Amino acid sequence: MSDQQQPYGQQYDGQYGDGRDGYQNQGYDPYQQQQPQQPQAWPGQQQAYDEAQAQQYTQQWQGQTWETQMQAPVTTPQAAPAAVAEVPETPYLPPQNAAGDSGYGPATVAGNARITDAQRARLEGRSPIIEPGMQPAALTAVLGLLLSGTAAIGSYALVVPLVILQAVTAAGWFRLNGMWPARQGIALAFAGGLTADVALLAAGRENGPAAILGTLAVWVLLTLVLQLRSHADPDTRMSGLMATVASAALAIIAAGHLAAEPDAVTVGAAAVAVAVLARALPLPTVASVVVALLAAAGAGVAVGGMTDLGSEGAFLGVAAGACALVGHRVASYDYPSRFVHFTAGVALPLAAAAPAVYLVGRALA
Repeated sequence: MSDQQQPYGQQYDGQYGDGRDGYQNQGYDPYQQQQPQQPQAWPGQQQAYDEAQAQQYTQQWQGQTWETQMQAPVTTPQAAPAAVAEVPETPYLPPQNAAGDSGYGPATVAGNARITDAQRARLEGRSPIIEPGMQPAALTAVLGLLLSGTAAIGSYALVVPLVILQAVTAAGWFRLNGMWPARQGIALAFAGGLTADVALLAAGRENGPAAILGTLAVWVLLTLVLQLRSHADPDTRMSGLMATVASAALAIIAAGHLAAEPDAVTVGAAAVAVAVLARALPLPTVASVVVALLAAAGAGVAVGGMTDLGSEGAFLGVAAGACALVGHRVASYDYPSRFVHFTAGVALPLAAAAPAVYLVGRALA
């Protein structure tokens, strides 16, 4: 009888060579083993395994996070591959028929814009306004007292703390607007402040407005030309233009301390120093503002008595203190960083007070 005509059981006898039937000796029925043995899934095990793998890859989406709050919820697939709902950034989910393939990582949201600290604060119900605090206020007071003291000495002595003020103003404004590093813009704004100082020293206090406004006009035109040569996208160029112009304007306006009467600078800078320290006290906002203005008026009277302004220094103290509080408030806007507090928070109160020091000082003189 040929191999094709032998019974199926006899084929296994021939494999062992000694007539033994391996399956029968071990209690197995050879007719039930038509295929090589492989691990078989129990009924329903494969579906449960797929669901477990899908749960593993999507479990990070459970709960509210800063990324999921900004997008539509992603549901866990329960069966064969299904269409995922379109969202702004669709997460990558592994194919369901490739469960167990360890080459896939967890679901991600690639390209999602980073939420800012200010947006996070608003979503959490917190105020994005954070005031600089006592340490920046102390630095402002030190710089204000330097301006006050050097103004009584002379213009060239006043230039030293004024240059420091202009440099910190330029750097702080760019960082306050979220632009960092911005070395070219900071350098351009600082150069505008230095140019205004040189123009004032050359033209004299009597030509102060012309020197300041002329420098400001030239720097605005220069900034426009430089931005037109930029290859950045229009939105970036516009934001850079606005930040550079504003930073240069603040640095140039700070030169108003050099154009004002020396007695006015002495009184006004001292009033700013006292007002900022009072504003940093742990008091309610309204009470803190009132106390700061009263302190500025008191400093104006006290320091004015040492100069020719006398008791009229109270008006100059209140005006300079009010402008300083505006600068202080600007430096507190939109959840600023510690770097902003120690740059813009230090410089903006004194820079913003320069126009009041010049105008009120000229009026009282």
